[in-house]
Amino acid sequence: MSDGLADFTLHPISFDELKGWKDDDPSSLFEVMDACRRQISGVKPYRTGSLGLTAEDLLSLLEKARDAGVSNAMKARRFFEENCRPFLIRKSDGKPGFVTAFYEPEIAVSAKPDDVYRFPFYRRPDDLIDLDDTNRPAGLDPYYAFGLSSKGSISAYPDRRAIDQGVLSGRSLEIAWAKSKADVFFVHVQGAARLRYPDGTMGRITYAAKAGHPFSAIGKLLIDRGEIDRSQISMQAIRAWLGAHPDQVDEVLWHNRSYIFFREAEAAGATSGPIAAAKVPLLAGRSLAVDRLIHTFGFPFFIRSESLTHLDGGRGFARLMLALDTGSAIVGPARGDIFTGSGDDAGEQAGTVRNDADFAILIPNEAAGRFL
Repeated sequence: MSDGLADFTLHPISFDELKGWKDDDPSSLFEVMDACRRQISGVKPYRTGSLGLTAEDLLSLLEKARDAGVSNAMKARRFFEENCRPFLIRKSDGKPGFVTAFYEPEIAVSAKPDDVYRFPFYRRPDDLIDLDDTNRPAGLDPYYAFGLSSKGSISAYPDRRAIDQGVLSGRSLEIAWAKSKADVFFVHVQGAARLRYPDGTMGRITYAAKAGHPFSAIGKLLIDRGEIDRSQISMQAIRAWLGAHPDQVDEVLWHNRSYIFFREAEAAGATSGPIAAAKVPLLAGRSLAVDRLIHTFGFPFFIRSESLTHLDGGRGFARLMLALDTGSAIVGPARGDIFTGSGDDAGEQAGTVRNDADFAILIPNEAAGRFL
C-alpha cells in the first residue's frame, strides 16, 4: 500500500500475538472514546487518511463502547477482542516503527512585554489562509497547507526568521510574552502550553495554525554539526546546548522555518490534557499523535517498544492508545508521538523518548474485511 510518503502493508494477527496485550489496562480509554463519538456524530467527522478508514468505520465501535459498561482491565481487553481485529503495520523497507513523545509545558509569562518578558506567543493572523488543491499557487509545494493572502494573491507565509525579526509586530496578535526564545520554540514543538502569569493566574494555549513551512529538526542539525552526539540527543540536551551558546540561538532556531500560531483555551480542569487535533482532551500515556495523511483520528493503536522502559517503571512499553493528534515531524505509517502529560515531570519523561516500536492498528470487525 502506498500513501505517497511510505510504502507499507497491514498484516492481520491475533490478539494472542500482541506481546504485552494481556498485561495492559485500556479501561481509561472509554471516556475519551465517548468524547470522540460525540465529536464525530455531533460536530464534524474526522478526515479520512489514505489508509481508507473512515469516521463512519469507527463510529459503530464507539457506540458499542458507550454501552459496554466496562469497569476493569479484563472487560476492556475483552471488548476490543470481540469488536476489533489487530493488524501489524509492516514498512516495506523492513525497518521498525519509531516513537517519540510530547507534553504540555508550563511556562511563566506576562500579559505585557517588559525587559524580562520579551518573546511573544501569537494568535493566528487574519491573512493566513488554508490552502488546498483549489487555491494553492502553481509554484508552491503541495506540502503547504497554509499561505499568505495579500492584495488578491496567495504566496508562502513569512517563516520563523521573518516573524522573529518583527514582521507581525504592531498587529495586536500577542497572547502573552515569555522570558526565553527557547521556551517559545519548544512550545511550538509541543503544540500547547499552560501559561503561568505573575499573579498566579493560569491560562492555556493550544495549536491554531502554522505558517506552513516544513518542520526541520534542530536536533538533527546539531548532530550533523557534531555539537551533540547522536546517542545523547534529547530535548534536555538541546536546551542545554542552546543555553551554553546564546550567540547561536537564532541561527539554530531559524533552521526550523516552521512557525506555530495559537488560540487561547479553557484553563479549567488541571487534570485534563489539552485539546488537540481530534478536538478532544488528550489522556496522558494513552494519546498518540500520528500522520494524519495516512491515519484517521480516533482509531486504537497498540504500541510496543521493549527499549522504552522509563515510562513504565523499567518494563517495556506496551499499551493501547488512541490516535488523537498529529504533528509536522510525525510522518509515516508507523511513526507516533506519545503524550506524557503536563508540566516539568512530563517533560522529563517525554524528552528522552526516541525508540523503535511495533505498531498494530485495531480495525473494527465491520471494516476489517477490506484489509484481509
